Amino acid sequence: MSGHEQTRSVLVGYDGSPASEQALRFGVEEARLRGLPLTVCHAWHWPYPLRPPEENTLEILKGIGAIVADEGVRKAHALAEGLDVRWRLERGWAPAVLLEASRDAALTVLGARGHGGFDDVTVGSTAAQVPARANRPVVIVRPDLPPTPHPRARIVVGVDGSPASEAALGFAFEEAELRGALVEAVCDWWDPAALPGPDRVPFIDPESLRVEAITRFERTVAPWKTRHPRVSVETKFVIETPRRALVKAAEDATLLVVGNRGIGSAPKMLLGPVTQTALHEAPCPVAVVPGPQGGSPDT
Repeated sequence: MSGHEQTRSVLVGYDGSPASEQALRFGVEEARLRGLPLTVCHAWHWPYPLRPPEENTLEILKGIGAIVADEGVRKAHALAEGLDVRWRLERGWAPAVLLEASRDAALTVLGARGHGGFDDVTVGSTAAQVPARANRPVVIVRPDLPPTPHPRARIVVGVDGSPASEAALGFAFEEAELRGALVEAVCDWWDPAALPGPDRVPFIDPESLRVEAITRFERTVAPWKTRHPRVSVETKFVIETPRRALVKAAEDATLLVVGNRGIGSAPKMLLGPVTQTALHEAPCPVAVVPGPQGGSPDT
């Protein structure tokens, strides 16, 4: 970990919702493993277009926000005695406040949805907007996820050769080293020659393309194995659509790691379709890693 990294903290967005409670637990564990302080951040705002009728109304709202932030700090201390826990109270909409705060964080942890919104929405606006725009990794935690049943941690990471997936690989290996976890690198390959009807692409030798894709996949993972020799690694080359394959691979996993935008993402998309599916459907917390993050360890 660099000296600059040591000056950062693990940032947790907290509003007292069940999802933010789970995010707090995850963030406390990350701060403990990384040897970093934990910053509990809460955003407060006047939720109406008109100005408040009295000057002290804003002070009351700010005071309520301070109570929420202080509650998060107390709960963090209860989870990890001796942990350096700080609080950050800012006025503004949560996505904007947390995005700005994330610039000074080594890692940001958010609940999938906070207070308010619709009951049937899996991922709220804050959990969608912050990882889409952040320049640091963001972990999204849902409150309805079951505990991981296996005693050994397993980090699943999606690999597609994009700059963001390269950054995701690096994050996955670092996280695995911290947790003594297994890395399961998954590459999903969809054979266009297998498509039915007019969409079929007439490749002369689809098998050679598959072998070439496997070779590129193994070469992509190899440098990270060298950099992290203590991390156990499994590579899986799956002939299935990436959205389905990664969600399936993440069953019983501790964490699913994806880049923010992979190969095939439309230029104006803030989050790629595979990443969006992971946030909504993955059966474990999801780390969204922006790219590029300095490329391969051997470059």
